[in-house]
Amino acid sequence: MKNVSKKLCLLLAGFALVFAGCSKKPARPSPDQTALGPTPGGSTGLSVTDLKTEAGSGLTDQLPAGVIDDGNTIRGLLQAVYFDFDSASVKAAERPKLQAAKDYLDKNPGAGILCEGHADWRGTAEYNLGLGDRRANAAKKYLSTIGAAGAKLEANSKGSLEAKQNATDADAANDRRVDLVIIKPKAL
Repeated sequence: MKNVSKKLCLLLAGFALVFAGCSKKPARPSPDQTALGPTPGGSTGLSVTDLKTEAGSGLTDQLPAGVIDDGNTIRGLLQAVYFDFDSASVKAAERPKLQAAKDYLDKNPGAGILCEGHADWRGTAEYNLGLGDRRANAAKKYLSTIGAAGAKLEANSKGSLEAKQNATDADAANDRRVDLVIIKPKAL
């Protein structure tokens, strides 16, 4: 019995260490903000198509603050597409963001786009995973509809994995999105 309680204490201590080491996630920008940051006129001042991902382009030297290049993908350069509560329909106001992604693909023929679907904290993990998948595939389908090559598009769901728990309405709205992640061309 004493051996079992020692194992239980060790197990609980391990869990406490794991969860104590987790940090808070940074706040997401509101749907009307971008990683590039708005200028006084409302524009980011930098077109997504101004940056290239071809090998030897020096892209990492040109990346705006908040954009993450992990070597294989670039996150935050293209604006996220936001959705209404419990919806996977691409709103008309969000379609220009997908057009910008298609334009980026046109100017960077070796690149691809990963449509990464997210959901807010409401609902079960399984439901939110499915909702994120429907959102990601809706964005992918819209990109295909406007002429993006299907072979350059991928869809994935993170569901509510990165969602802020018990979030305010404004924070939850930021979690209902599809992130448009650039897949960099493979070096030869």
